Amino acid sequence: MKTIGILGGMSNQATAEYYRMLNEKVNARLGGWEIAETLILGLNFGNIEYYVRNGAWDEARVYLEGKVLNAYEGGADILVCVSNTMHRVLDRVEDLVPIPFIHISDPTGAEISRQGLKKVGILGTKPVMEADYIKSRFMDKFGIELISPSEEDQVIVDAIIFNELVRGDIQHSSKEAYVEISRKLLKQGAEGIILGCTEIFLLLKPEDLPEAPLFNTTELHVDAIVDLALKQVN
Repeated sequence: MKTIGILGGMSNQATAEYYRMLNEKVNARLGGWEIAETLILGLNFGNIEYYVRNGAWDEARVYLEGKVLNAYEGGADILVCVSNTMHRVLDRVEDLVPIPFIHISDPTGAEISRQGLKKVGILGTKPVMEADYIKSRFMDKFGIELISPSEEDQVIVDAIIFNELVRGDIQHSSKEAYVEISRKLLKQGAEGIILGCTEIFLLLKPEDLPEAPLFNTTELHVDAIVDLALKQVN
């Protein structure tokens, strides 16, 4: 079994869910007492929040790339990051270390393509919703167009993530806000909604928006990680 190097702490809520899901899915495949081999680097979310709020992406790159090297030196066989947002500065991982890096967007893009969809909405932090680095990847690799909420709605989505979800605070009023914003995206032509932040699935469930598929980047990422980690095991 390959050792999964996890860049975590972005947030601790997402990291805990990744750890839980990885172990459950490995055990479901292998049975017995088997769980995943993991190496978790828990980053200080205070640093991440500072970089995002201040657009300090050069500083973020130095910080994250240092952690990439730490994970490799610690024995990771594959590498993942539990934050959609911080993938912005992880575009050079495969130049830094000779191990696979599973980009969080790719399993989601593959699943959307499998379902035959071409235009989907995305919810996430403001940098994810407004920047081109995620949208370009979906279009270039999968031919999928991403549409974002309005500027006003982006502020709402982002605030709920940073003020509530990363603290494990699940509010019904926030769920209602996400449903309303998602329905606006559907009216603009979206055929589904990407939960483009690794905590959003804790708030927004498929039954909350039954008229369209939700693409949970966390679970889809975990499935791809387990596939690779167990590739030669069974």
